[in-house]
This record gives sequence, structure tokens and C-alpha cells, in this order.
Amino acid sequence: MERIRQAACRDKKLRFTTLWHHVYNIDHLREAYFSLNRNAAPGVDGETWRHYGERLEENLQDLSDRLKRGAYRAKPVKRAYIPKPDGRQRPLGVTTLEDKIVQKATAEVLNAIYETDFQGFSYGFRPGRSPHDALNALYSGIMTRKVSWVLDADIRGYFNAICHQWLEKFIEHRIADRRVIRHIKKWLKAGVLEDGATTYDGEGVPQGGSISPVLANVYLHYVFDLWVERWRLRRAVGDVIVVRFCDDFVVGFQYQHDAESFLKALIKRFYKFNLEMHEGKTRLIEFGRFAAHNRKRQGKGKPETFDFLGFTHICGQTRNGKFIVQRHTVAKRMRAKLLELKRELRRGLHWPVLAVGKWLRVVFLGHYRYFGVPGNDRKIRAFEYHVGRLWY
Repeated sequence: MERIRQAACRDKKLRFTTLWHHVYNIDHLREAYFSLNRNAAPGVDGETWRHYGERLEENLQDLSDRLKRGAYRAKPVKRAYIPKPDGRQRPLGVTTLEDKIVQKATAEVLNAIYETDFQGFSYGFRPGRSPHDALNALYSGIMTRKVSWVLDADIRGYFNAICHQWLEKFIEHRIADRRVIRHIKKWLKAGVLEDGATTYDGEGVPQGGSISPVLANVYLHYVFDLWVERWRLRRAVGDVIVVRFCDDFVVGFQYQHDAESFLKALIKRFYKFNLEMHEGKTRLIEFGRFAAHNRKRQGKGKPETFDFLGFTHICGQTRNGKFIVQRHTVAKRMRAKLLELKRELRRGLHWPVLAVGKWLRVVFLGHYRYFGVPGNDRKIRAFEYHVGRLWY
């Protein structure tokens, strides 16, 4: 993997012709198996992580042989739904265990290549990068650059809108090994099983697959990242900052005319590649160190806020009157979490008090690690208070 990474870094136009032997390598498949979630739901074949591991070496040898001679067949993805904070349901694709193993191994190979190509402002589903890195980059950009307008954008049904033909063309910019391309096509065209019926579509990448995040990032790398970098250098008059986490991104501008021009150009760009902006979640707002003063002078009230990665970003002031970006937990996300905890506590009415306390400790630690950023103390204390009332 390191040699692949070095070769990709040396030559940005190099096309890799022999990669598939890295995927069907048994050691690589074994690493992929142990990196999977052991408690994940089984796919359409009903195979679980533990049952597969009872004869692990035999199963991996058989899988490697089938990958080597081209006898491997991708199975349909089982559709499942999880609730979202706004009350809707997010569709997820549950792949079979062997598909997860092979996809994981393939994703490692693709990451070795594309991690040298991806832009620095891309943070979603990349090794060594987290949502906090994206939040810190956004905070630093607004605080240190001349940002007066913010485009808070979201792509409508992104994973379901990815065009397979365009995605294959993008991958072929770097991958010339036809076996890798062939297997990616197999996963894309495997179909979705829902209510006993299998459907096939020429668009979309199922959320939940091991390789889906890599493919989603590759698609937006060519559709958005490279394009916005050229637009920022050639057409922008003032400062422009960009932070993207998968299909959620925020763009900051110094001038309003730059922001409006960018939004019009972006809509046209996305239309060309079968993507559409989510009207209800895409807004151009006045935000930054001068926003409060400008809006007060125009009689418009306080600057608007925007949500990004679970935090509401607010134009605030320190005790000394200096501008600062305040980040608070998104209210609807907290309400959804509390509702979920209420249901869990009702189910566990028969649990021993000590067991409930240990479980809540894990809940609190996870909440603190993500939402425990400077300035969010009030929301943290509110979460503690409401959970304490539910437990009581």
C-alpha cells in the first residue's frame, strides 16, 4: 500500500494497471474481515461475522480463489431504514459479509491512490480525518479570513443520485486495472432487495457498503472539489473558504456578488452530473465578523445561524466585544437523542440500577467527546439535566 501511495504521489496522472492481486491477497482479506463490525446485521444470505469466522481460513481461501479466477459474484443489497433527527427515515444498504470483506480490501487499495489526490478541504470518511477536523477548519477559516457570507449547502439524496456512467469515467482517470473496474460495476449493479423484490437502477451507491464512502468521495472530488478550487483561483474576487464533509459542505465568501455568482454556477455544474441542491437545506446567509453591524445598520436584526455536523454556528461576542463563532448542539438532534434514550430507559425498567448507570456512562462519554467543544457548556449541562430527569 505504501508503494502504491508513493507512486500515486509522484505522478498525478499515473493510471494503475495491476491492483487486483492486492485485493485477493489472503492476508489483506483477513485484515478486512477483522476490521468489520462484529455485531452488524447480516445481508441477504444471513451470514454473520462469527459464523463465518468458525472456518475463517477455509472461507478466505475459497473467497480468494473465486476472486482470482473471476468466479466471485456480488449479491443484492438488503434495504433497511434508520430514523433521522427530523423524523424521516434514511435508507441503508446491508451488504453480505463476503461483499463487505472484498469491498473493504478494495477500498484500502483505492484509498492508497486517492488520498494523494483529494483536496485538503475534504474531510468526510477519510483515514485520519474526523468531523471535529472539519469543524475546526471551518471555525479557523471564519475567524481568520475575511468571511462575510456563508453558503450552507446540502445535496438532495446524494448517494441515490450518483450516476454510474460518470463514476466509472472518474475512476478510470486513475484505475486501468479492468478487474477492479469490473468488480466495482458488479457492486453498483447488484440490485436492492426490499419487501422480497429486487430492483435494479443505473444510479446511486447504497449507503452502508464498505466501498460506498470512497466512491462517494471520488465522485465529488471530480464534480465539486477540483471545480471549486479552479473557481476560487480564477473567478473569485475576495477570499473564499471551503469545508466539505461528504455531501454536506460550507463555503464562505468575502463579497456577496462572489457568493451569488458561485451558487448559480454550482447549480449548473451539479445539473450536468445528475446532482441537485436541496432547497430546504441550502441557504446563502450573511455571517461573519461584520454581519451583526451590517444587519443592524440595515434594520434586519441579528445574523442568521447555520447547522453543520450537529452544531449550530452563531455569530457571537466575547466579554471584550470581539467577534467569535459560537457552536451549540443542534436542538432537534438533542431532542431526538433524548427521545431515543427515553425509549431505551423504558425498555430497561427491569435492569439493575448499576447496569443502567454503566450504560448511561457510555452514553455520556460519547456525547461529551463529540459535543464537548468550547462554548457548548450550556447545552452539555442541559443534556445532563434532561437525562437525569428521564432516569429518575
